[in-house]
Amino acid sequence: MHDPILDDAPLGHEVAYPAAYDPTLLFPIDRSLNRKKLNVPHRWYGEDIWNAYEISWLNPKGKPVVAIARFIFAPDSPRLVESKSLKLYLNSLNEERFDSAEVVRARISSDLAAACGAAVATDIDTGIGSGTLLCQPMEGVCIDGADIEITNYQPSAGILQTLSSAETVTETLMSDLLKSNCPVTGQPDWGSVQVSYTGPPIDRASLLEYIVSMRRHNEFHEHCVEQMYCDIWYACQPESLLVYARYTRRGGLDINPWRSSQPASVSHARTIRQ
Repeated sequence: MHDPILDDAPLGHEVAYPAAYDPTLLFPIDRSLNRKKLNVPHRWYGEDIWNAYEISWLNPKGKPVVAIARFIFAPDSPRLVESKSLKLYLNSLNEERFDSAEVVRARISSDLAAACGAAVATDIDTGIGSGTLLCQPMEGVCIDGADIEITNYQPSAGILQTLSSAETVTETLMSDLLKSNCPVTGQPDWGSVQVSYTGPPIDRASLLEYIVSMRRHNEFHEHCVEQMYCDIWYACQPESLLVYARYTRRGGLDINPWRSSQPASVSHARTIRQ
């Protein structure tokens, strides 16, 4: 379904790259519009973890500085930020002079908070020449080897099944077969997803079939994770649940949302495709 609010977003339009710092480039999107369709079961915990690999500015003498940054948005912020607008905003820093990385960090954090309506944790690392970022698979038992036939490529909670005769389990399952599509451009968004829960055992074949059913779903990364969380919660009725997706990089940004029924922490390690 077409969302007219996105007609004014830079995503899907040809735009000129900014020549000067401009926080008005950030394009916020109201989270409540998507959540009205989900029937969110309860207050959840989580984060939207963004990693930015293409950040640069000038020091007071005009010498370029390059860095990697991480932005963590709270799931209860009123708005999320559209990804292309964030890329344009970050590029607006390229020709600006700043006294220090801390000044840049504070400026970005303030601008993102104003756009999304809540504080944003921001970390900037300028030591990219000496550091290493290790890649590893998402934690959990990979279910991708299941020999299943799939005919449905739109998400449906009815696919999900539990093994009702078994005892309650606590386990973490993961898949690298997640794919959804940008709701504006239709371009594919590739990712891996982790499902951690306590409750009746989820039939792994049905979970894999459900994950693959997202393949033609057109929605933002954050909304896809929230859709998966709600569908699994209502269909499988776990005692606790965490759904975490790590999407591959586009335009120098990767987006990694997670939602949980209780306070939790997740690994920030990149997958090999990130």
